[in-house]
Amino acid sequence: MSDAVQLAADNGYEGLELRAHPEEPVHPGLSLDDRVDVVEEFKAAGVEILTVAGYAKVAAPGDDEAVFGEVRGLLELARDLGASYVRVFPGGGDSIEEADATAARRLAAMAPPAADLGVRLLLETHDSHSTGEDAARVLAAVGHASAGALWDVMHTWRAGEDPVVSHRLLAPFLGYVQVKDIASVDDTTPLPPGQGVLPLHRILGLLTHAGEADDPIGAVGSGGSPAPAARADSARGWLCWEYEKRWYPEVPDLPALLPGVRDHLKALLAEV
Repeated sequence: MSDAVQLAADNGYEGLELRAHPEEPVHPGLSLDDRVDVVEEFKAAGVEILTVAGYAKVAAPGDDEAVFGEVRGLLELARDLGASYVRVFPGGGDSIEEADATAARRLAAMAPPAADLGVRLLLETHDSHSTGEDAARVLAAVGHASAGALWDVMHTWRAGEDPVVSHRLLAPFLGYVQVKDIASVDDTTPLPPGQGVLPLHRILGLLTHAGEADDPIGAVGSGGSPAPAARADSARGWLCWEYEKRWYPEVPDLPALLPGVRDHLKALLAEV
């Protein structure tokens, strides 16, 4: 964890999105003393904890109480760490109608306690609900400000949804945006932003012109190990670069990528 925090600070990233899994340094099983230590470490480095990236599946079949318990633990961890968001996945089954109803019911139940803790639940565009249309359909049914969307641009694009449509549908609910790059629709091996096929320039243009990414300093990474992130100020949105070495061990190590990714994203933002 110390290495990740220092890398973020040294490379101009303003925050971290933390993967909250038992195999990682930060997870809901952390003691109160350990949580305090994490907060102090981030504070000393001047790096913000943006998100507790959990793995609760709010649209999955099964018992509500088990999901509520998992989400509750993530929310309390986020509260203790001072994180603004908790990430959840859909994870719905074969019936989209049942998945929608399940996700909406669970998010509606958990949004008020999230608000009480000062945290916002974000449903990521992922798996059963990969498009902006999917996520917006659920969130419109929830109708609570503390239930929003995390736009993973790879998943909406791979699902065939035009970025203009994704942005229009997600904008009323948007928490922030995750970016990355990939070789092709079928080959999702991560590449440094700008070296793949994702229309990042177009997407950042949509966000900037909507006032949601007004020259943010950089991005965050979550996948696999804690990775650095960045923001501008409280009136600006976060742009999160997702680093996924945990699932793609062949990708370059994080320190070698950070300066180039930061510079590329800043250059894109300057162009739009």
